[in-house]
Amino acid sequence: MSSSSVKSYSSALDPLNKAWKTPLLFSTVKPISSVISLFLKAGLALSTVFFFSLLLRLSISHYGQPYNSTTTFNHMLHTQRTQHEPTNIGHIVFGIGGSAATWHTRRHYTELWWRPGATRGFVWLDQNPSDTDPWPETSPPYKISDNTSSFKYTCPYGTRSAIRMARIVKESFELGLENVRWFVMGDDDTVFFPDNLATVLSKYDHNQMYYIGGNSESVEQDLVHFYTMAYGGGGIAISYPLAEELVTILDGCIDRYAHLFGSDQKIQSCISEIGVEITKEPGFHQVDIRGNPYGLLAAHPVAPLVSLHHLDYVDPIFPNMNRSDSIQKLVTTYKADPGRTLQKSFCYDPLRNWSVSVSWGYSVELYPSLVTTKVLEMAFGTFKTWSSWRSGPFTLNTRPVINDPCEMPLVYSLDSVGNAGFGETRSRYRKNLLRECQREEYKEALGVQHIDY
Repeated sequence: MSSSSVKSYSSALDPLNKAWKTPLLFSTVKPISSVISLFLKAGLALSTVFFFSLLLRLSISHYGQPYNSTTTFNHMLHTQRTQHEPTNIGHIVFGIGGSAATWHTRRHYTELWWRPGATRGFVWLDQNPSDTDPWPETSPPYKISDNTSSFKYTCPYGTRSAIRMARIVKESFELGLENVRWFVMGDDDTVFFPDNLATVLSKYDHNQMYYIGGNSESVEQDLVHFYTMAYGGGGIAISYPLAEELVTILDGCIDRYAHLFGSDQKIQSCISEIGVEITKEPGFHQVDIRGNPYGLLAAHPVAPLVSLHHLDYVDPIFPNMNRSDSIQKLVTTYKADPGRTLQKSFCYDPLRNWSVSVSWGYSVELYPSLVTTKVLEMAFGTFKTWSSWRSGPFTLNTRPVINDPCEMPLVYSLDSVGNAGFGETRSRYRKNLLRECQREEYKEALGVQHIDY
């Protein structure tokens, strides 16, 4: 467009054109009322421009990016109304990846933590469950995943179910549920601790893009997959704004990463295209280990326990109990005092020269000597790596389990948890029946049959 045409166009749009762009001969004097009217119109126009500029600026500053036209106006209004309300379980939508063939053998893991009427979400199945067995009322409601046969999958050692699992976040988002801040994905053998999950997520601004989870404990798994990935079995938390962007690219992105093995790899790769990195929280546990999980659980970091996975692949977490009863015991303890579960603490008895390490709700270790906290916080290597069954390396420091009982602490496992009054809980731990050291310094400690904490 030429400069003359621009001027002509601008002149046509200018409401004050005839009033002040005529030759300044002052041959005609407009009535005062007309001048006032023109100024009012100009003021209205400027106010309108200012209002919309301010609205755009607020949108950019509030969401950390320019306003996305796909964001619904209702969601914007809801965000403004609820942004100061603390995040709770009701703000979370769970997407559990399952299958019709295996749900009846694995549903007990989900039913341990699922609270009908409080928790929200669905189990996503590959097909309708059998008509002969009614869907359990204690299970989450189910949805049938969309057909994914048109998607590419070229990983030679994986299964196409990874595509269906990766799309759970998209299908959950497209349900259009109200009052959602976070989408949390997990497997059908993931045990979540919902109150602690809500506590962790409440640390973050749900109006921003967040991708939260944890890595594998086995370095060999992180090398094969990604250190930058939230492992799906341990749980993946995605904030609403990130989910909103992710669903627009996910299907095409899944095909771009057809060679990747798992759904969590595909999700991370797609999120990386949006420019969002993982935020790691130590309470998400993939449990990529084999053998006895005692060392991992007894050395839990001082952070809320959010999830446990792969419990079918490790020994029962409590001695002399089966897997199902063991995890039921831990969940019952968690319900008594969610925030304290597995929290690590140390104390010393200087009169006896004793050191005590407590993993609340799980175990107590009694050392008849003074041991530094640096040693006490380190996990015993009671477990092996996920694929190779070796003694490491892991993403946490470990210390060896020594066969000599005089080089090991006395271990006490949780016996019971009760109400101590005034909003407090009291836990009792009983000594495990193991080989005992006969040294003099151990004699008094061996007389301790239980510990209250």
